[in-house]
Amino acid sequence: MVGANQACIFCQIVRNPSSTRLLHTDEKVIAFQDIKPAAQRHYLVIPKEHIPTVRDLQRRDEDYSLVSQMLSVGQELLLKDAPQTIHKFGFHQPPFNSVDHLHLHCFALPFVPRWKAIKYTSLGPFGGFIEAETLLEKLRPHGSLHSKV
Repeated sequence: MVGANQACIFCQIVRNPSSTRLLHTDEKVIAFQDIKPAAQRHYLVIPKEHIPTVRDLQRRDEDYSLVSQMLSVGQELLLKDAPQTIHKFGFHQPPFNSVDHLHLHCFALPFVPRWKAIKYTSLGPFGGFIEAETLLEKLRPHGSLHSKV
């Protein structure tokens, strides 16, 4: 596994997937339930490669594609498991991330209990939580196939 971090709990799950019930696995990402769910359904989608945080992503095709794939997996899981609910997808930004391994939070709302919504709110220029679509806009490479017309 490229860039594995021995101390990272998510890298340990990637190395030993039998330790966690995986909801999805492919060549780039895996998905599983959050151990401290904040909603009816709360899944995490992580890259197999160790990428510490959203701040380590750059405006390039590979990073845009990875985040797009993570979002697509999260959407598929929630559409299958909780199709009648409102869904929310996003990432914590430093210093508010609890695990230094990029991970997409996928929620079937409402938050349970309701006060947990605070943890998944944007704090504007101070960081906090960034919606997956907003991150994709920031990562959209200039002059690539993903650029706006």
